[in-house]
Amino acid sequence: MLSHRLYSPVLSVQAYIWIQHFEKWKKSLGEGVEEMLATFLRAGYRNVDLNDSFFAAPLRAKTLGLLKKNGLAMPTLYANSVMYEAPMAEHSIKAILELAETTKPAGVLGIVTNPSPKPKQGRKSDDELAVQARYLNQLGGELKKRGVRLMVHHHTPELVENAREWRHQLANTDPQLVGCCVDLHWAYRGGQEPLAFLREVGPRLESLHLRNSRGGVWMEDFNDGDVNYHVVADYLKEIGYQGYVVVELAYEDGTKVTRSLEEDLRLSRLYTEKTFGLHQS
Repeated sequence: MLSHRLYSPVLSVQAYIWIQHFEKWKKSLGEGVEEMLATFLRAGYRNVDLNDSFFAAPLRAKTLGLLKKNGLAMPTLYANSVMYEAPMAEHSIKAILELAETTKPAGVLGIVTNPSPKPKQGRKSDDELAVQARYLNQLGGELKKRGVRLMVHHHTPELVENAREWRHQLANTDPQLVGCCVDLHWAYRGGQEPLAFLREVGPRLESLHLRNSRGGVWMEDFNDGDVNYHVVADYLKEIGYQGYVVVELAYEDGTKVTRSLEEDLRLSRLYTEKTFGLHQS
């Protein structure tokens, strides 16, 4: 059944590529955040998705000030968490709720978290998954009181055993409290068929991270490659998608870098706008 909702995705850009960039050039986040935000603006982005590390106490005021200076909105941000053991989960919830209060001036509407895997990517027991789901619901409920939406994310550890952990979260968290942030390239690497994976998430999809590869290796920009994002865009139009589409570039061994990061970000924006039929107002 086709949706009658108006298709109106919101374009944003994630900061992970810059964290890689700073590590390579041995720059701290404090030394690089001004360059990062100015580059996003020049590349044509109006919304950004930053990581919680940019809001640690020594850097918080600077980041918030630079967002305002550059006229950049931050509707979503990424926060780390550990949810499968009670003491760590309670600590994570406290930290994320403080983060939600801290980032109110930037207009945050959603917080994305990927519950961390166990050391050495050990298998979470059924009991640990139940604890994780319970605390995700708790966090989602607390954020909802503050007008902020919780979205659960994944990489590949959650997709082993036919996506056992991811599917447990879908089945055992409340859709009213917990939405989903999907990365189709991680789904592809995790052995899932991207469009089928997306359809399984269904109406809980609220943010989509965008990256692609050729021959299995991440590309320097977001463009045509191993994952067919044209059929993804058709599906999003079919369901009247109104969530976020977030360009999240990343480099790995084998990535051929031939242009400046600013140019790669600009070209990624143009490809995203064309593929998904976006028109920034």
